[in-house]
Amino acid sequence: MIKIGHKEIGRHTKPFIIAEMSGNHNQSLERALHLVEIAAESGVDALKLQTYTPDTITLDIHTGEFFIQNDSSLWKGNSLYNLYKEAYTPWEWHKAIFDRANELGLLAFSSPFDETAVDFLETLNVPAYKIASFENVDIPLIRKVAKTGKPIIISTGMATVAELDEAVQAARAEGNHQIILLKCTSTYPATPANSNLATISHMHDLFGTEIGLSDHTMGVGVSVAAVALGATVIEKHFTTSRADGGVDSAFSMEPHELEMLVEETKRAWQSLGEIKYGPTEAEKPSLLHRRSLYVSQDLRAGDILTVENLRNVRPGLGLPTKYYDLVLGKAIKKDVVKGTPLSWDLLLGE
Repeated sequence: MIKIGHKEIGRHTKPFIIAEMSGNHNQSLERALHLVEIAAESGVDALKLQTYTPDTITLDIHTGEFFIQNDSSLWKGNSLYNLYKEAYTPWEWHKAIFDRANELGLLAFSSPFDETAVDFLETLNVPAYKIASFENVDIPLIRKVAKTGKPIIISTGMATVAELDEAVQAARAEGNHQIILLKCTSTYPATPANSNLATISHMHDLFGTEIGLSDHTMGVGVSVAAVALGATVIEKHFTTSRADGGVDSAFSMEPHELEMLVEETKRAWQSLGEIKYGPTEAEKPSLLHRRSLYVSQDLRAGDILTVENLRNVRPGLGLPTKYYDLVLGKAIKKDVVKGTPLSWDLLLGE
């Protein structure tokens, strides 16, 4: 069992839902605090930030490989430096955001993107750390986080089995076994067809960790399916409104969708239940509405049961219908009226 703050994570409890703010604050602390309130009202368990500066994540170069030219990228036409300058959350905002989240009953933590970010987040006493997909091959960063002794959530986007094994083993080598892997597709937005959720159970068996989903698809369907396949953590980007714009707004959930995510993933988890056959307690009253054998005409003692006077009907208080052929031709031992459920003690010789 893993605990983040006071929240237990595992298949025995409802999914742990993380609302990722990322750059959707649009460089406004007031908007960031409003996003915290939206997250709390939606019923999620945790709020997550990203902790970096443009200078800790890239170089101040605006040409060549430092310039985004991919036609399919949401950020085409921007340099990495300018993109991260627009998207980053000022470090001086972190405490105010975390404090507001805690006041509203949310856990709050972040994704550090270098070792200085880990040192900074430690001063804020975060309850957990997230390793982003692009950092899941940064073994020194994973070791640094693991040494804090706090739970580590690692997104698996793009990572091979060997790379994931290196990441997991790096954390465990530091004595940290509180590891959660998130199945992730590092496209923005991602498509359901490219989500490959069948990997969830395989990852669980392969690495022996809790498994969740970092979901960049639109809507809640993929997240609900992930819970049905055993995911215990769901992470989704969110914003006030996609129409507001922002670096991540195009694939972020709006408030009503975030509420739906919380509710529908909880329903999916509740539906898993346990391996069970036969009627549940809630179903037992419905047994009355099964078919069974009933006398369909008034009969006198000694009369023979025939297809004319014996029917297979609802309700289910008579003998099961599987005995229909067996009892045809049998004699009734006493007078009965139409609508009497057939029972063994009504038959001669029984």
